[in-house]
This record gives sequence, C-alpha cells and structure tokens, in this order.
Amino acid sequence: MFGMGTSMSFKDFAGVVKMPKGVLIGVVSHFIIMPMIGFTLASISNFPPEIAAGIILVGCSPNGMASNVMSYLSKANLALSVTITAVSTMLAPFVTPFLMKLLAGAFIEIHPFDMMLDIFKIVIIPIGAGLIFNHFLSGKAKWLDNAMPLVSMFGIAFIIVIITAAGRESLLTIGPELILLVLIHNFSGYTLGYWTGRLFKMNERDCRTIAIEVGMQNAGLASGLAKAMGKIATLGLAPAVFGPVMNITGSVLASYWHRKPLKEKSDSMTKKTSSQLETLQN
Repeated sequence: MFGMGTSMSFKDFAGVVKMPKGVLIGVVSHFIIMPMIGFTLASISNFPPEIAAGIILVGCSPNGMASNVMSYLSKANLALSVTITAVSTMLAPFVTPFLMKLLAGAFIEIHPFDMMLDIFKIVIIPIGAGLIFNHFLSGKAKWLDNAMPLVSMFGIAFIIVIITAAGRESLLTIGPELILLVLIHNFSGYTLGYWTGRLFKMNERDCRTIAIEVGMQNAGLASGLAKAMGKIATLGLAPAVFGPVMNITGSVLASYWHRKPLKEKSDSMTKKTSSQLETLQN
C-alpha cells in the first residue's frame, strides 16, 4: 500500500472536478456491481460460510493500481482510471465495512468498526505516507523510486504464498470451483462495467476504463482484511485466487483492446474522408 501511495500524487484527485460524471459512474458502479455479483455467487455456491464470504469480500474491496496499468495498455482514459482508483480507495474505510455487514453478515460475523480501523491501518495510513513521500522525495532517491514497484509486487506474491499454504486443504477440495466462480465474478465486472458506460452514453475510451475499474479489485487489501480477522486460510482464499486471475484476464483484455482502434478515431477518420471526397467532387 505504501508502494501504491508512492506512485500516486495529490493531483490524481483533481480528476473529480475535471471528470465528475465519469468518476461518479465509475465509483458507484464499482461498489454496486461487484458486491452484488459476489453476494450472488457466494449464495449459490456450496462453500463453507467463511470461504463464501471471501468472494463477497473481494467484491466489496476498492480498485487496485493494476487497473491503471491495464487502462494504459487498453488505450483507455488513464486519468479517469487513476482518479476512480484514488477515490474508491479513500472511500473504502466507510463503504467496504458497510457492504460487508449488509451482504456477508449472513455468512460470518462482521464488526464494521473494527474493519474500518483495519482498513485505515492497512490502506489509508500507508498510502498517505506514500503520497507524502512522493510529494517531497520523488526523483531525489532514484533507486528507491525504482525499487518500490518491485517491493509491492514481492509483497503481494508473498501474501498469496502464505494464503495458499494456509488454505491448502480447502483449495485441494474446492479449488477448481472457486477458480470458476472467480472467473465469472471477474468477467461479469468487465462486461457490466462496459455496458454501464454505454448506458450513460460515455465514449469508447471511458467505457473501457469503467469496464476495467469495475472488474479489477484490490485483492491485496481483501487478503489483508482476511488476515486481520484471523481467517486467512478461509476468508482469504478467494482474494488469493482473484488477484492472479484478474491480472491474467486483464492483460488479455488489454491486449485485445490495444489492437482494436477506438471508435471515435474511426468515426472522425470516416467523416474526414467523406469531407475530402465531397471537396474533390465539387
């Protein structure tokens, strides 16, 4: 989370003023679509309550920095992506505990206030420190700037290894089914996010952004919350699977969109060509 903060700046929040419609649609759809899909999948699964609740936990988490990378590769609206990630992350201490109490309360006991404090400790404080570091020291310690992304990636990988080892017995039993449900969760987020953008008449770049921002979650935060609740071997399984899966599917989607021209560009080229033909005919 500190590494995430060092790659952000206070300017990232300026997008709320510049792109209020896109930010509002992105944040609201993210916190509605993914939690509801997670709740539906958890309800129809035959998983033990704590493992099923892990699917909801992933859905109730904010966006992660991986979505910004995928937006860049997809030729989407990177500025909008970064702002949605920043805003959803800052809202997480309030929104995530509320959604977990509402949706996962039937599966496991949830203490919203304790979860709020955990998110502040896991996310807000480290990201805040990273933002301050980036503001005052970015570029002055080049080796540290280069090292932070590697430290972040190692940290995520280390967490996944711990969760996989702790939940080995459960994964051997329900692993394939859990992966299938995670894929459905992830793909549903991409699909519904994209068409939400279309519903609100957003352009192609912004629709791609909303799709990625809705479909990709901060699985690292979800894993941290599972550990804080002392349920890393059960509640933490879905986040541990979701993280690697979303990075694979996100990379595939980004590669597809990277090769697919934006419709706005195609339309403008068509209009320009038509105009030139009319001029020649005249």
